[in-house]
Amino acid sequence: MSGQTFMDLYGRKILVVGLGKSGQAASRVLREKGASVTACDIRSLEELGSSVKRLIDRGVKVVAGDYFSVNRENTELVVTSPGIPRTESPLVEAEQQGIPIWGELELAYRYSPAPFVGITGTNGKTTTTALVGEILKEAGCPCIVGGNIGLPLVEEVIRLTPDHIVVAEVSSFQLESIEKFRPKVAAILNITPDHLDRHYSMEGYMAAKARILENQQEQDFAVLNYDDMLTRMLATQARGKVVFFSRLRQLDQGVYVEDNQVVVNLDGQKVPLLPTAEIRIPGAHNLENALAAVACTWVLGISPAKIRDTLRVFPGVPHRLEFVAEINGVQFINDSKGTNPDAAIKALEAYPNPLILIAGGKNKGSDFAELAAKIKERVRTLVLVGQAAPDIREAVERVGYRNIYQASTFEDAVLTAARLAQPGYVVLLSPACASWDMFNSYEERGDLFKRIVQDLNTRLQKG
Repeated sequence: MSGQTFMDLYGRKILVVGLGKSGQAASRVLREKGASVTACDIRSLEELGSSVKRLIDRGVKVVAGDYFSVNRENTELVVTSPGIPRTESPLVEAEQQGIPIWGELELAYRYSPAPFVGITGTNGKTTTTALVGEILKEAGCPCIVGGNIGLPLVEEVIRLTPDHIVVAEVSSFQLESIEKFRPKVAAILNITPDHLDRHYSMEGYMAAKARILENQQEQDFAVLNYDDMLTRMLATQARGKVVFFSRLRQLDQGVYVEDNQVVVNLDGQKVPLLPTAEIRIPGAHNLENALAAVACTWVLGISPAKIRDTLRVFPGVPHRLEFVAEINGVQFINDSKGTNPDAAIKALEAYPNPLILIAGGKNKGSDFAELAAKIKERVRTLVLVGQAAPDIREAVERVGYRNIYQASTFEDAVLTAARLAQPGYVVLLSPACASWDMFNSYEERGDLFKRIVQDLNTRLQKG
């Protein structure tokens, strides 16, 4: 199931494109396995830092400040990082000449003796992946959790056994460059517009997400969101056994909500699991994430008690509806991972309180019309910051919303929101945009938000 399609890469000429975390990890492992590795990145050696110098010491040829020119004489395989668009020259040259292109996910799969649970979708991936990992750990299953959430898998899987389980958050970018990747359990949580700057159309984005199903066989499982029309449609492409989950419908078979209880109804057995009120993570969208995690772990044979126990205590993940502090009766919530309009809408729906929303960043080709309608309905004051601020302002003004503040810096945005908030309010950072106009990552943005809030709290306590 894993490792069966392993290709002996000893002595092979391999080009690694991109020297971020996953590119460096791939370079190290390939070199350890005896491959002849060239790694390239358009950033300079100074920008890449000392970790790249350590790759050179290991025998990796590093081309910095430019891309390596690919031909069949110098390259037998290209391994690309998820952030590198397929339009970049080494990938175009490789494709034109029929040279295989793998992502780090494919490479990890080829080296892994352990089966995969792969979790994709526009929103909820990180939370669901972490929750599945916690349920497995609670049940005593040896597992690792990684993928698109910061831990490159390829360095981890080489230490595993067939008894382990790999729980991988999988992005559409990673799925562009798979070949044999076959998860034992593949979950698609939802599909809403995102990354259209990369995929150019919803059809392209949906096709990338659907690739997680393409190598599955009848003994595998496809966990799909029944409430999301596009995801439900993918059941026709599934080769494994389809397991639906639903927050809104009572299904003939699947994982769903009935009388405010999570119910598992599979293989002729109907099991009430726990009341939805006992699930610790807040929000309707997190109930969907919990249902998906229940389905993923149930089909792996995890006991109801272990699933139930974990759902009651799992606190969520950093940067996703993360409680930071309460200051003078105002809650500050870090949802920096809300990098598209649908994620921000779900965050707004999670709180009944009056809201001050901090939004803006780099637009990924999103349409803000639906978010604008939700802002008009739910948000007392909107504080905008970053490159996409004019786009969001235009969308909200179109629906007649006027209570808008424009911040000059991110710190100004947070302090403005704090100044405007009254006791009982929630100040919510849910940007609906990527972070790349002002930050290296959504984590960096969320960490700065937390630091500003904590500094504010400290100053107020000192009086």
